Amino acid sequence: MAEGVKLAIVGATGAVGQEMLKVLEERRLKIKELLCLADPREAGTIVKFAGEELTVRAADDKAFKWADVALFAVGTDVSRQLIPQAVASDCVAIDNSYAFRLEKDVPLVVPEVNPEDVKWHKGIIANPNCSTIIMVVAINPIHQAAGLKRVIVSTYQAVSGAGKAGLEELDQHINAHINGLEPKMEVFQHPIAFNLIPHIDVFVDENYTREEMKMVWETQKIMHAPQLRIAATAVRVPVYRSHSEAINLETEKPLSVAEAREILSRAPGVVIQDDPQNNSYPMPLYSSNRDEVFVGRIRRDISTDNGLVIWVAADQIRKGAATNAIQIAQLIIDQNLY
Repeated sequence: MAEGVKLAIVGATGAVGQEMLKVLEERRLKIKELLCLADPREAGTIVKFAGEELTVRAADDKAFKWADVALFAVGTDVSRQLIPQAVASDCVAIDNSYAFRLEKDVPLVVPEVNPEDVKWHKGIIANPNCSTIIMVVAINPIHQAAGLKRVIVSTYQAVSGAGKAGLEELDQHINAHINGLEPKMEVFQHPIAFNLIPHIDVFVDENYTREEMKMVWETQKIMHAPQLRIAATAVRVPVYRSHSEAINLETEKPLSVAEAREILSRAPGVVIQDDPQNNSYPMPLYSSNRDEVFVGRIRRDISTDNGLVIWVAADQIRKGAATNAIQIAQLIIDQNLY
């Protein structure tokens, strides 16, 4: 491997960890040494990277002493347990879980939106929720141009957002439906095949789910807009990969559809796909395995002054998780912030 950073992936055997390996190989980060870490029960597993076979090691405090930067692709409880050990070993932690996102002294970063926030990290940088990442890449350019007053978003979230088990449950439910059998619910609250479930994560205050409130709290933090009014509805849909979102925006200043399209066409990480007369608009099938956020159906919100409506789709495993974390790592490496 090339000279560069000593990088660890914690959760290297999971879906996001495996995607991180794929994205790292594609983006060719300067890596001196790559450590693949996971649950001690998975120690000894072989993973492949850049034509090499790497042996997975147990994730513990000793491992972090050998790493400069660690990408965490594990659950909240594991992150809370291991990340303090990484920081104590002078290893910068980039965490994909919810554990530290709203902590005051932890930057919450989407590189197309607030890359400067990495500079004030104290050993931990949080990767936002996948739906939040997708939304802020699309709406921040509008906010910078005309000032956002209000955002109403409805998400259409793929089953892979619930991990490998979510994918398997959709397959099982499709087969059950076709064969007249009763589906078994282990991941989702109701049958997901041929259905929509307006319930992701647990219900909290005002009967919003925590998934919905993540989009509120995290967007306000990332965009440095604590007064921005946001309401979200998160829906699980029987799609394998890539989340979609319908977003209504109310701006401080008037902005025409043409102006919004021009602004978004120049925005980093955005691809305009907006030709409805020729049936061209973002869809999850075609945004899968891509890193961009696709934006289309750009139109005036006829229910309010200074209103716009957009439709977006993006791969939540890549841009919504693995790719965004690696982009953060790139910022850290480029600026020697580890």
